[in-house]
Amino acid sequence: MVKVGINGFGRIGRNVFRAALNNSEVEIVAINDLTDVSTLAHLLKYDTTHGRLDAKVEAKEGALVVNGREVKVFAERNPEALPWAEYGVEIVVESTGIFTAKDKASAHLKGGAKKVIISAPATNEDITIVMGVNEDKYDAANHTIISNASCTTNCLAPFARCLTRTSAS
Repeated sequence: MVKVGINGFGRIGRNVFRAALNNSEVEIVAINDLTDVSTLAHLLKYDTTHGRLDAKVEAKEGALVVNGREVKVFAERNPEALPWAEYGVEIVVESTGIFTAKDKASAHLKGGAKKVIISAPATNEDITIVMGVNEDKYDAANHTIISNASCTTNCLAPFARCLTRTSAS
């Protein structure tokens, strides 16, 4: 099981969390967001697009409790100060929209994370991956700071790839 930390619990961070709830290979162990825990719990439970989360969501001091499982919550502005190693975090999903340059996203590595996936276009990242298009280019040994491109790119690129393959034949 891969232990994941989320930096930024806005729309993308919460959707990553929701997806992880249904994936037995991923465990979200920590979240960093400057918003208070009660608000984070409410926003996770009640989503204007996806509706009510079918899970018991509670806020307690310094943690979200989802279906009885506690997830540590931090409110740290400096990602370098986040204790990812203490919670066994292997991958950080960087979804604040702030730390999109490699040098800034790398601050998570100083906290003990092994990899960072930026949920936006990045600068100087090791690679940009769009699932269904180029995930075969990922090299675990050499790619530490990874961009997942933009939401527009993720929507259009797989379709464009299909069109390119179809028109090439």
